[in-house]
Amino acid sequence: MERPPNLAAAVGAAAEALVGVLDSAVSRHQMAVSPTQLRVLSLISGRPETNVNGLAELLDVVPSSASRLCDRLEAVGLLRRVPDPRDRREVRLVPTPAAETLLRELQERRHRAVQAVLDRMPGRAQHELLLALLAFERAAAAATVESPVDSSTRTA
Repeated sequence: MERPPNLAAAVGAAAEALVGVLDSAVSRHQMAVSPTQLRVLSLISGRPETNVNGLAELLDVVPSSASRLCDRLEAVGLLRRVPDPRDRREVRLVPTPAAETLLRELQERRHRAVQAVLDRMPGRAQHELLLALLAFERAAAAATVESPVDSSTRTA
């Protein structure tokens, strides 16, 4: 099957629409933390070994900036710094139960917002979208394995 010439543009537009739906799920509810702070919580929630230097790498910022983000999250009770049991000189970043609740509620709101859009689509289109997204995910994963991006070659 021949690819439409504007397929990449259509994917980009759909991605922007999805980001808009996800963002609206957050903005409709008064969030006590910024989008950057939510991203930090999400990153460390899925990576229990993360320390400030690791977080700085994930965010592509200097460690002092990551540390200040952690200070603010710690001040509002969403983050704790705990000694690493294997090396007490290291400090791990751990989301608090309040942070986990916040992330879970955010995920639920986003899920409902996306589901509301999907509910406006015909069932056949939903099924085709699912198949296309799964194929896209597989292709993206294969491309990452074949040619991982070397962070030292990125341009500023």
